[in-house]
Amino acid sequence: MTTIQCQGVHYREINSQVDRLWNDGIREIRLTGVNGQRYLGRALSGEGLVEISGLPGDDLGIFSDGVTIRVRGNAQEGVGNTMNSGKIIVEGDVRDIAGHAMRGGKLWIRGNAGYRLGIHMKAFQDDYPVIVVGGETGDFTGEYMAGGMIAILGIGEYSGPSPVGRFTATGMHGGTMYIRGLFDPVQAGLGIGIAEPTGEEFMELSRYIEEYQRDLDWSLPSLTRDSFVKLFPLTTRPYGRLYAY
Repeated sequence: MTTIQCQGVHYREINSQVDRLWNDGIREIRLTGVNGQRYLGRALSGEGLVEISGLPGDDLGIFSDGVTIRVRGNAQEGVGNTMNSGKIIVEGDVRDIAGHAMRGGKLWIRGNAGYRLGIHMKAFQDDYPVIVVGGETGDFTGEYMAGGMIAILGIGEYSGPSPVGRFTATGMHGGTMYIRGLFDPVQAGLGIGIAEPTGEEFMELSRYIEEYQRDLDWSLPSLTRDSFVKLFPLTTRPYGRLYAY
């Protein structure tokens, strides 16, 4: 694996070095000493691995298309912003708007996520984005979600009675969300259905969770279908009447 030392180096120079290596066919790259640099791993197309030690800044993996990015710790805002395909694995926590406008790919977060996780996620044809969070999330999880899947596992202790915050799925008009643990319907946005997953749905969810565990080398406690609630949109235009005369 080729190593790039990033301590004190501007993100443009780091990305320039990564691009040169990537274009030369070197597809296993380690970034060490990362300390808040933005846009790392952006727009990388094709299979390969970028491993990051330190704290990457905003928009990690923005527009990525096939690469696997692994963070050996926490990450800041906008992880996986508008990613097309590939995988981002964060071994710690992430801040706000992770998975913003994801079009495809997978985002695995071992710890907690901040506000507006998965805002504007969308799916199209074979592109199906999936986010799995091991701990809890903040308010507005899945806001304006249009496709794909979000799973909040609620493992360990969290700050409130529920592993998600207020206004969950506000404006959601596509996709599915699964929440393990206590969920009060007053936490959901308008026009949201709440049910227990079907057996087939739970099998699909379980396949993603198994992949999540393998990638994070983390053995989770037994997860049962009745421990999850499913959130889904009752309409594709939850606020349509607000703008109609």
